[in-house]
Amino acid sequence: MSVARLAILDMYDGAPNQGMRCIKDIVLQFAGKVDYEVFDVRGKAEVPDLSFDFYLSTGGPGNPLEGDGDWDAKYYAWLQAVWTWNQHQTEKKPVFFICHSYQMAVNFFNLAEVTDRRTMSFGTFPVHLTDAGAEEHIFDGLNNPFWAADFRFYQVTQPNEDRFEELGASILALEKIRPHVPLERAIMAIRFSPEMIGVQFHPEADPEGMIAHFIEPERREAVITEHGAEKYHRMLADMRHPRRIMHTYNRILPQFIEQAIAAGEMVLV
Repeated sequence: MSVARLAILDMYDGAPNQGMRCIKDIVLQFAGKVDYEVFDVRGKAEVPDLSFDFYLSTGGPGNPLEGDGDWDAKYYAWLQAVWTWNQHQTEKKPVFFICHSYQMAVNFFNLAEVTDRRTMSFGTFPVHLTDAGAEEHIFDGLNNPFWAADFRFYQVTQPNEDRFEELGASILALEKIRPHVPLERAIMAIRFSPEMIGVQFHPEADPEGMIAHFIEPERREAVITEHGAEKYHRMLADMRHPRRIMHTYNRILPQFIEQAIAAGEMVLV
């Protein structure tokens, strides 16, 4: 049995984070089936070539519309190269975008507006599947709505319907319903193409690790000061709930990886 090769595009720019640890832990569940290599996109302007079987591009800090003219140009060139490959080659290369990468991909394909939020989204929230999302295999086994860890200053709104139709893209999920807030609900997941999918939240969030992270006294006090005790305790409760963040962690990325492996095996046959 051949081993699938995964490229992880690290978009954290050296900032302390839980995301890379969580992603690696999920990938290690497929030991013997998947080998991975990490590329420091923003810190070292590294991007993978087209020899990998599939790709995962992480979240990260900062404005998704800004770069330094080097790493971002290389990233978008990589994205265009994978897109072009998938349009013309039989052997497809799946891609999963998380949060910051998702926002960059939305901007690159001109699918919607990427803007800053009025306030930061911080914590755990319900995410509502659209009709297309309910048919999306990446979300198999999840409730509707399902729960996700969401930490971001930016959002995707105002879809470009003509561009969605041109690419054959579809909106898979929307932000929680807030009847008391007169603002458009953010687009939380998009199927860009049969090979490319992205989400606005963090499906890799590991409840056990996140709880350990947030109960550290200094971090606990900082979160309560910034976001309030009620939100802090609700977030921990959602992390501990077996049908909330743990349910999401066990499904979305593992199911993406399983599908990517299966797609590669079908080509070999």
